[in-house]
Amino acid sequence: QVQLVESGGGLVQAGGSLRLSCAASGRTFSYYVTGWFRQAPGKEREFVAAISGSGSRTTSADSVKGRFTISRDNAKNTVDLQMNSLKPEDTAVYYCAVDRTLSVIIATRSVEYEYWGQGTQVTVSS
Repeated sequence: QVQLVESGGGLVQAGGSLRLSCAASGRTFSYYVTGWFRQAPGKEREFVAAISGSGSRTTSADSVKGRFTISRDNAKNTVDLQMNSLKPEDTAVYYCAVDRTLSVIIATRSVEYEYWGQGTQVTVSS
């Protein structure tokens, strides 16, 4: 099993930056695709970005392309999400999640991910 803890959320003005970090327990973390999702009040959880176990491949939602970057450091068991040029519509609870299926395809649906962190709040003021 994999345990995940997110950190780095907070309140920031539009145009600012935040860096979220997902810390994982378990030595098998490097095998698994890891993703970031977000959920705003009254809305469905949506895909943000994901990265392959090795870190060689990434994908991201169109809404964050060019602004958000996902990366991982398997030696530290962490996956980060660098968020730049933040907009008020980025306000949400951000979740880190792990896909346990070992698929070669990077999933973008929340149902593909088994392990989830508790979430960290990101609020962007206008």
